[in-house]
Amino acid sequence: MSNQLNLSKQIDRNNCTSLLLYYPLFISFLFSFLFSFSVLSSPGEIAIRVFRACTELGIRTVAVYSEEDRGQMHRQKADEAYLIGKSLPPVAAYLHIPDIIKVAKENGVDAIHPGYGFLSERSDFAQACVDAGVRFIGPSPETVRKMGDKVEARSLAISAGVPVVPGTDAPISSVGEARVFSETYGFPIIFKAAYGGGGRGMRVVKEYEELEENYHRAYSEALTAFGNGALFVEKFIEKPRHIEVQILGDKYGNIIHLYERDCSIQRRHQKVVEIAPAADLDPHLRDRLTSDSVKLAKQVGYENAGTVEFLVDKHGKHYFIEVNSRLQVEHTVTEEVTDVDLVHAQLRVCEGRSLPELGLTQETIRVNGCAIQCRVTTEDPARGFQPDTGRLEVFRSGEGMGIRLDSASAFPGAVISPHYDSLLVKVIASGKDMSTAAAKMHRALSEFRVRGVKTNIPFLQNVLSNHQFLHSTVDTQFIDENQNLFIMKPVQNRAQKLLHYLGHVMVNGPTTPIPVKAKPSSIDPVIPTVPMGATFDVAMRFLYECPWKRLQELRTLVPNVPFQMLLRGANAVGYTNYPDNAVFKFCEVAKENGMDIFRVFDSLNYLPNMILGMEAAGRAGGVVEAAISYTGDVSDPMRQKYSLAYYVKLTEELMKAGTHVLCIKDMAGLLKPESSRILISALRDRYPDVPIHVHTHDTAGAGVAAMLACAEAGADVVDVAVDSMAGMTSQPSMGAMVACTKGTKLDTGIALEKVFDYSEYWEVTRGLYAPFDCTATMKSGNADVYENEIPGGQYTNLHFQAHSMGLGNKFKQVKKSYSEANKLLGDLIKVTPSSKIVGDLAQFMVQNNLTREEVEEKADELSFPLSVVEFLQGHIGIPHGGFPEPFRTRVLKSLPRIEGRPGATLPPLDFDALEAGLRLLHGDDITEEDVMSAAMYPKVFQEYKEFTGSFGPVDCLSTRLFLDGPKIAEEFQVEIERGKTLHIKALAVGDLNKTGQRGVFFELNGQLRSVLVKDNVAMKEMKFHPKALKSVRGQVGAPMPGKVIEVKVEPGQKVEKGQPLCVLSAMKMETVVNSPLTGVVTVIHVNTDTSLEGDDLILEITAEE
Repeated sequence: MSNQLNLSKQIDRNNCTSLLLYYPLFISFLFSFLFSFSVLSSPGEIAIRVFRACTELGIRTVAVYSEEDRGQMHRQKADEAYLIGKSLPPVAAYLHIPDIIKVAKENGVDAIHPGYGFLSERSDFAQACVDAGVRFIGPSPETVRKMGDKVEARSLAISAGVPVVPGTDAPISSVGEARVFSETYGFPIIFKAAYGGGGRGMRVVKEYEELEENYHRAYSEALTAFGNGALFVEKFIEKPRHIEVQILGDKYGNIIHLYERDCSIQRRHQKVVEIAPAADLDPHLRDRLTSDSVKLAKQVGYENAGTVEFLVDKHGKHYFIEVNSRLQVEHTVTEEVTDVDLVHAQLRVCEGRSLPELGLTQETIRVNGCAIQCRVTTEDPARGFQPDTGRLEVFRSGEGMGIRLDSASAFPGAVISPHYDSLLVKVIASGKDMSTAAAKMHRALSEFRVRGVKTNIPFLQNVLSNHQFLHSTVDTQFIDENQNLFIMKPVQNRAQKLLHYLGHVMVNGPTTPIPVKAKPSSIDPVIPTVPMGATFDVAMRFLYECPWKRLQELRTLVPNVPFQMLLRGANAVGYTNYPDNAVFKFCEVAKENGMDIFRVFDSLNYLPNMILGMEAAGRAGGVVEAAISYTGDVSDPMRQKYSLAYYVKLTEELMKAGTHVLCIKDMAGLLKPESSRILISALRDRYPDVPIHVHTHDTAGAGVAAMLACAEAGADVVDVAVDSMAGMTSQPSMGAMVACTKGTKLDTGIALEKVFDYSEYWEVTRGLYAPFDCTATMKSGNADVYENEIPGGQYTNLHFQAHSMGLGNKFKQVKKSYSEANKLLGDLIKVTPSSKIVGDLAQFMVQNNLTREEVEEKADELSFPLSVVEFLQGHIGIPHGGFPEPFRTRVLKSLPRIEGRPGATLPPLDFDALEAGLRLLHGDDITEEDVMSAAMYPKVFQEYKEFTGSFGPVDCLSTRLFLDGPKIAEEFQVEIERGKTLHIKALAVGDLNKTGQRGVFFELNGQLRSVLVKDNVAMKEMKFHPKALKSVRGQVGAPMPGKVIEVKVEPGQKVEKGQPLCVLSAMKMETVVNSPLTGVVTVIHVNTDTSLEGDDLILEITAEE
């Protein structure tokens, strides 16, 4: 009576006193917040399901929670909530029966609903409830014991005349007993947890060699999940259907069934998709299944809700597996097709109502339509359904007619921990038939947006589109036999990745190295930005864009103007030697993507390198423009190494090789007006029909005069830069050239007004790149370039480097050392990479305060820069006039030398193997262009893919946002594709948390979004477990977050490929980490009980030679 009064007061407070008419005895409920081991269940999903039913019936609810789950939703949905298992691990907390009973007694709780999982099938828990005077909402303790003991349940089924699979009569106590069973019945066999289900403690063994390892894994999993590692063994039925029957009994011996569910779609013996009723099930078989279920339930006097599970073989013969003496995760589909609320029924039966009183008789149970349940989990199907953990940054569900959602902790900001199952939300779709329900489910899943953790949604969508699933029957091997289910459409996640990038810039500053401390202009150009060209590696390395995509976009926008690219001869677009087939393939792919003219050069004018590049460009169908790199001064009779005769002879060789266009490439801006006239006139006289193109830089300020002289001497094309970008180390002024030739025979026909408009746009654009502007450190050009011969681009870089190193006042010394270094190396043509070699040696001399004479004197004892050593070895070719001696011999000593063209001896590049490796690392969306990028710049491409994997494509951002990020409270728009525009507002940057992260808050399309960003400065002061690098083959990382429960190897131990290294446990599942290669274990970074995040470094292996 006191219990009744206690509840009455609660009901009065809720204005629900009318409910007193319906219940002779009211019960308030403690839900113990447990999780199903038969599904991957998120914390609290079933808790909230029961709380809602209680609320509908006017019943007070009480929740318990572990310390780990303070922020979980089930705690907030209950009327009251209390902590249990203080200081215990999360799983142990929910297995701590004394704490649960204590909370129940201290808070006037009348009954406990066990949900599913953990204690729900523990007879000692049910008995503890009864002993404490608290009702257990489920079968009697004795029934729970009988049904929970799989061996006894099997014996009862045999007694009831229900067919069973051959198996052991009692739990086995050793692997030896399993061997005896396998010798009697043969393989395959299956281990099953004797006191639990749902795939935990379950292992299929197909051959003798797997027996012992699987026995130990099954035992360990069962012990972790159910507190008892006892196992029994059965003959494994191959390719069966998994059909289960929902039963319901009361205290008066009435038992009914609510028909069947098909749970055949499973991975690792855990259900993924459930359907009610089972498709294409023979009516006679259905009758046998339901009849046997009721018969078995009556034999044990079953009370409350339960499920009888069967396997049905290909001949239509059924075998009893087990009884789950609790509510099942998939009870939802039965509710949808029978219109019976099973939780209401559980509560009413516990209250003492009979099934007929509730209107539940076998004759009244009808099946209407079809229902499908998909379990949306935080798992990665592409990695063997490995669980993923982390923070839900975004959660948006699918809804609409015919859709039901059962979830708990699916909300933005929720933390998915490794302690429990990975179920995020159950999606249930109902329709008049299976195809209708499947269509609704597919539509609902397509509406989901989950960011922050991986989910199985793309996999589920593939299942729902599968022809066999829609039009035939499936068995438990459906997933294993349909590997096309794993060919999933990648989740783009563009918006959230962009927010991550912007947050990263706001916290850590620009991702692109900034030479000077200057902010980009806040003023955008007045006309829309169009994509422009960029150096191949710079596009990936600093702009994080695909150079091929840039070319494709430009070709689409400008279809009628020839495009030209620079090709470094045998070095293609890189700074090293490549196999010949790589150079030919690159030119082929470039031509296919829209390139027209290949300006082929070599930094040393080394003819064999140039001819290879010309052949590659010509074979690809491109226009070949052979470029002679210019140095020296043909107008100075005292400088004879690079004389007029040298250039004329080199031109003759290039003409013989078949060039279509001739180019003079004056990278340092050394052409004076007189030398321009001498050189171009000589070439024009000798080759009157070949187009001549001249490229120069305006470092000394004489560029316009020199180009005018070239044009007058017969050059057809000269390179210029728009006025706002011209001068100094750039090209001569376009406006000046147009103006100076106006009205002459060299008139360009270009209106100056158009040049001015074009220049105005680029003047504003230049302000966006203020951190990179050479005027930050350079205020004018300098004619001393005629002495030091530093190329324009390198001149700027050296100036920046000198200032960044605090040597701005020593730049004059740097330039002088550059000139001396050039002489030491034999007076080289200086174009990348030869110019870098001279620059490296010059900086080496300045840093070590060495003169040219001192370098020559100490050549055999100094540690020279690697680039200098490799040059002297012959890595980039042979310079005109040969290598400087005895300097070369003294530096190299006994080091090997390369004779002839460096790339001639390189083996062909295996493009198929390269592509296969890239697909393994980055997925199947690797293109032919990606393969070429990786061939040219392996490390840069790897970093580019890692960047885009984290931040997505950033080319949709404006320059200022890309470089500097948004200001707080700034609103802006980003068009990620045609018709899809993001409206973003930057709100705030949070404080540093204990993991070295800061929360960055945005408003995206009117909704609050947040991202966690690692603070790089703070991270240097905090210690974290190292990550395994994908690019390092011998580094073995954690495939999922979890705890190490066993390390199977030691440092120095030799391991074979596929050999177990360690065992991880997460979400009540154990995973064996196997060796990816044969080799020797060098370092182990973990111990037993080490907690790991995904990709944390476990150990390192040195590959066997």
